Amino acid sequence: MQTKSILKGILSFCLIFVFFAIPSNVFADNEPDAIPSNAEKANFGFYLMNVYDMDFSTNSFYADFYIWAKWTGEIDPFENLEFTNYIEKWGFTKEYLYDTTQFLEDGTKYNILRVEGRFFQKFSLYSYPMDKQKLVINIENSVYSKEDLVLLPITEESGIDEDLHLPGWKIKKYDLASSDKEYQTNFGDTRFESVDSYSDISFELYLTRPLSYFIWKIMLPLLVVLITSLGATFIFPGYIDARIYMPIGGLLTAVFLQQGYSDSLPDVGYLVLIDKIYVISYIIIIVNMIQAIITANMVSSEEDEDIEKVKKIDRKFSVFSFLSFLVGVAVIIWTSL
Repeated sequence: MQTKSILKGILSFCLIFVFFAIPSNVFADNEPDAIPSNAEKANFGFYLMNVYDMDFSTNSFYADFYIWAKWTGEIDPFENLEFTNYIEKWGFTKEYLYDTTQFLEDGTKYNILRVEGRFFQKFSLYSYPMDKQKLVINIENSVYSKEDLVLLPITEESGIDEDLHLPGWKIKKYDLASSDKEYQTNFGDTRFESVDSYSDISFELYLTRPLSYFIWKIMLPLLVVLITSLGATFIFPGYIDARIYMPIGGLLTAVFLQQGYSDSLPDVGYLVLIDKIYVISYIIIIVNMIQAIITANMVSSEEDEDIEKVKKIDRKFSVFSFLSFLVGVAVIIWTSL
């Protein structure tokens, strides 16, 4: 009874192994203030054609899209238009569909631009592989402040291509919104005493991983390894070598499985969701090894009574271990959502 209590005490750690809550992807938006009365207005639309090469190691992604503007004022919003989060200038392309500004039937000025390039996005991997990501493309006029030019979204004409597909991801929604960006500096220009606010527009694409990826690609192999390791408890207590070697093999396999998915992730200074699940599996497998060693001493006398006692301990231990794993996984997932 003392042995069983010790093992249950060690394994109960899995049940109270409640990791502090995983921060979710929270993005703060600066809602635009009132439009200055003297400011010109430019309305921007956005149509996303393709997204590819999401790279977690460099926190970036490639995007191909159209962006157009309608305006009536003297300021051409495409002049000095800046994509504030683009990187790799050598691979960034902008192509106007019209060489000059066009005039629509109502006299509104119009032009359209096709853009392709790599953009920076700080990815959060706390909840991997059940993480949610948001891809953002920001535009801003680098010369005219909000007092001169305000950028407004054309939501009803914007969208994403119906053939847009990201392998391994589900597109939940998209959004086009305007906000105000205030730089806490005058950039050394002493002609300006106060800090200016600039109007910008952000296109946001919300992504989630399908649940099937987590179940079949991540959890299923680990469950097979765990069940195989716990299967050692169903081996006759006298076969000590087999009862110890099976958990050892399961432990090594679990390490290799973890290394397999870790290679696709950047080096981060925190445990992601699946890392925490693997920690629980390591604890269970190690406790299984300890249990095999302890029960081996109990059956050394080869008494039938001792063997039957160990068999009962084995059955209870295997059920308790598997349930502990499931509860631990449920707790981790619950704290990450």
